[in-house]
Formats: sequence, C-alpha cells, structure tokens
Amino acid sequence: MNWITEHKIPIGSVMEDIVDWLTDNADFIFDAISVSLEFLILNIVGFFVWLPPFVPMIATAALAWFLHRSIPLVVFVVCALLLILNLGYWQEMLETFVLVITATTISIAFGVPIGITAAHKPWLYTILRPILDLMQTIPTFVYLIPTLVLFGLGVVPGLVSTIIFAIAAPIRLTYLGISKVPSELIEAGRAFGATPFKLLYKVELPAAMPSIMAGITQCIMLSLSMVVISALVGADGLGKPVVRALNTVNISQGFEAGLAIVLVAIILDRIFKAPGAKGEG
Repeated sequence: MNWITEHKIPIGSVMEDIVDWLTDNADFIFDAISVSLEFLILNIVGFFVWLPPFVPMIATAALAWFLHRSIPLVVFVVCALLLILNLGYWQEMLETFVLVITATTISIAFGVPIGITAAHKPWLYTILRPILDLMQTIPTFVYLIPTLVLFGLGVVPGLVSTIIFAIAAPIRLTYLGISKVPSELIEAGRAFGATPFKLLYKVELPAAMPSIMAGITQCIMLSLSMVVISALVGADGLGKPVVRALNTVNISQGFEAGLAIVLVAIILDRIFKAPGAKGEG
C-alpha cells in the first residue's frame, strides 16, 4: 500500500502547470476578456442603479404579467422587491440580477446549440457526457481557484465560474429534449420535404421546448447559487453581505441578506418557469 501512496499520480500538478502556462503565455487574452466583461457588467449595473427603483419594479412586474397573466405573481414580485428595497439591499440585488442574467444568457447561447448538435451526433455526446458529469460534481469552490488566478479578483472570475458551472444544465436538457422527439414527427416532416433546418425549427425545437425551458430554469438557479458563492473572489451582489455577516458573526445582516437571496431566487424561478402558463399563483 505504501508503494501506491508514494507514487502519486500528478493530476493536481498537471493542472497547476496548465494554469501557470496559460498565465505566462496567454495573459493578454485573459486581460482583454476581463476588461471587456467587467466594463459590460459595471455599465449595465450602473444603468439600473441610476434608474429610480420603481422602474425596474414595474418592468419586472410587467414581465411577470406578460409571461404568466397571474395577478398573485405580480403582487408577490412587487412586494418582494419592495421588501428588498426596504432592507437596504437594492443595489446588491441589481448586481446579482445582472450577473445571473448575463451568465444565463451566455450559458444558453453556447449550451443550447451544443445540446442540439450532440443530439444529432451521438459520438459528440459520448465525449461530452463525462465532461458534463465532472462539471456538475466538482465542488463549486474549486471553480473559483483557476479563474481567480487567470482573471484576478473582481466580478469576472465569478462570472466565468458561474458560466462553467451552469452551462451543463442547458446542454443536457436540450440534448434530452431533442433526442426524445418522436420519430413519427421527424418522418412526417421529412415526408413533407422539410430541410434539416426547417425540421429543427418547425418540428424538433417545438417538441423539445418543455425540456429546453426546464434546462433554462435550472441554469438560472445554478447561476444564482454560484453568483452568491463568487463573492469570495470579489464578485458584487448579495453574496458580499453574506460573507461579511459570516466573518463578523452578524446574525441580523446574515438573515436579511439570506432572505433577499431567497426572494430573488423565487422571483426568477416563478417568472421563468413555463412561460405562458396561466392561472399560476
């Protein structure tokens, strides 16, 4: 048994060497990405902070009504946002919203096409499956280490870590939805002379949409959980007061910030779950 422990496989050393090589040889790329993403995020947050609070409230309530036609949901959204404003976490809430939506948008933009391609090319999903398993089982804190080294402290390592952590959900569920489309629908589309693109757009995507939407909702929740943890590497948002409360053992601040996170999670979940469903409360 000593022979096994004395001849350790250098997995960690190899990863460290890869990160060091990237830092030494591609730092200009990571600097450009960091500056661009930070500029984008800070300007979007600055715009929302500049707006009077009632404007984002009305916009969010209008979106909830447009998607769900539910008065109880609209009332809940407004009351939850008013409570967050009252607790003094309005700016942190906006920072969290922007990070979550940005990470989700990028994850969907890459994840959905990858899932579609994997459904049409089984060999690709055979390669992706262990990678996705690894991405979804690695502890979330581990993602912060290489991104912190590559991008430095701030909002960018948190955003990149969030994208890596959340992108597996849209890939998996898009693949599942497309691969489960009934073969009869595919054959009917081909019988009517549909091109591969029209078959995808007119048949496969509509049939797979419930699964794809489930992937988007899951992606939003995963992004929110990672954004909160990303406060440990300097990312803004509701995670910062949680970390401060933990460091100072401030029960009041910790409970209030935690309540704000819960409210944001419920708002995002209720708004983006099954858009168009009626009669929800």
